[in-house]
Amino acid sequence: MQYPEPIARLIDSFSRLPGIGPKTAARLAFYVLRMKEDDVIDFAKALVSVKRNLHYCSVCCNITDIDPCRVCQDKARDRSVICVVQESKDVVAMERTKEFLGQYHVLQGAISPMEGVGPEEIRIAELLQRLSDEQVQELILATNPNIEGEATAMYISRLVKPFGIKVTRIAHGLPVGGDLEYADEVTLSRALEGRRELG
Repeated sequence: MQYPEPIARLIDSFSRLPGIGPKTAARLAFYVLRMKEDDVIDFAKALVSVKRNLHYCSVCCNITDIDPCRVCQDKARDRSVICVVQESKDVVAMERTKEFLGQYHVLQGAISPMEGVGPEEIRIAELLQRLSDEQVQELILATNPNIEGEATAMYISRLVKPFGIKVTRIAHGLPVGGDLEYADEVTLSRALEGRRELG
């Protein structure tokens, strides 16, 4: 037996989302069916609003509803340091620490030849433009500690070398509360590389 067409379309829509298989898509669709109509309308409006009201900041390429974004407009931020991240959600994670008070640059992806993503498909050109225009003294590469993130960081560091800007990479290693016995070899080796002197 097939589902009625409206629920089948909803299941198909949910299954297009990353990490959502057919069973989860069906579960979500039937959950929506049981929701109050006002809640469903609010949900639909939120989806439309995300597409219509968000765009990329003309300075840092982060998603924003105003241009330039709030971080780029903030005169209290240190304009001599730019932290390069892969995705907009990485900016949110960095901001939660309340430790970084510089500027950001969001690449909107990482170099991944296996997926057909080259340097031209991410926001590297915009970063280089910023480096030639602004008085940047340090570039912090905070891409993910995986093959794509490492390749992207290495590529950017080579491009930035002629600018004479200090390029650093965030340390990778053991999470706070993690046990050594459960860490993989790569994590442990990164933790050793990123060690620092105490006292």
